[in-house]
Amino acid sequence: MFASHKKRNAMMVVFFALMLLFVTACGQQSTGAPEPQQGQEANSGGQAEAPKEEAKPEKPLKIGIVQIIEHPALDAAREGFIAEMTKLGYEKGKDVVYDIKSAQGNMDTAISIAQKFQGDNVDMIFAIATQAAQASAQVTKDIPILFTAVTDPVAVNVVASMDKPGGNVTGTTDMNPVEEQLQLIKEIKADAKKVGIIYSAGEVNSKVQVDLAKTASSKLGLEIVEAAISNVSEVKQAAESLVGKVDAIYIPTDNVVVASIAAVLKVAEAQKIPVIAGEENTVKSGAITTYGIDYGKLGEQTADMADKIFKGQAKPADMPVEKQADMKLIINKKAAERMGVTLPQSLLDRAQEVIEQ
Repeated sequence: MFASHKKRNAMMVVFFALMLLFVTACGQQSTGAPEPQQGQEANSGGQAEAPKEEAKPEKPLKIGIVQIIEHPALDAAREGFIAEMTKLGYEKGKDVVYDIKSAQGNMDTAISIAQKFQGDNVDMIFAIATQAAQASAQVTKDIPILFTAVTDPVAVNVVASMDKPGGNVTGTTDMNPVEEQLQLIKEIKADAKKVGIIYSAGEVNSKVQVDLAKTASSKLGLEIVEAAISNVSEVKQAAESLVGKVDAIYIPTDNVVVASIAAVLKVAEAQKIPVIAGEENTVKSGAITTYGIDYGKLGEQTADMADKIFKGQAKPADMPVEKQADMKLIINKKAAERMGVTLPQSLLDRAQEVIEQ
């Protein structure tokens, strides 16, 4: 009996011990929040926060730049575009990357460059000069294309109209005030009768300027003498062909001729024939004067258009082709001396820039 009573007491102790463990475990589960897992921190409310993901930077925009040939005017347009893009907040290497290519004056090369840009799936093509714009427009109808330094984009079938381009292409024109530029010849050489124009026969925009010159010449009492070329190697010969036939030479915004302006200037200085230019960089290179385009500012103006496209504020189809509003009178006094020209003070007083060196 004693053994049986002792056994019963032992069983009761075990029973109460088990009950105590059960109650303790239930109390722990009901009164506390779960321990935060590794990599988490408990907030003040006792709830764990999920780990925060770091924002990933967007890929930089890709702009393919195709320039038909390298010379100061077109280089200025390219650098003006890039500088203005930087001012607008597109940091080079971070927000935007540029793939800059020169076609070296060759249309087939320009097409190959545009095809590469299409294959690279660039976000925009910036085409500098007429053939670069034509090549780009020929290759792609999907990628936005902005051009600059295209005199008559309608005549070369790059846009449907100046006010409503209608496709994936728009930009800025460098149509220069030909009549006002020819008027400068009458100011620096009042007795001038014949003006020679050297231009590329295969360049539509150059032909447009020659036609404008012919129209203006009748108002100014001038006669136009044409000297057409087909390539760079003929520029010097064309200049020499005008000796003894003209009183001045006018150089339009023709990329082939401007790229070889040194050959024209050498002949003009030797023969004391004044040279008037279609844009300011040719004056800086040694022509006497121009009233016209600032290509650096033209590039900046095109960048402003690019910014609107990237921000979704406009589409190329609806963006009118823009002109440069403010023309600039620039004079190179040393060039005038080399060509035997005495500049009237009235002209010097009107100039926005006078080059003394």
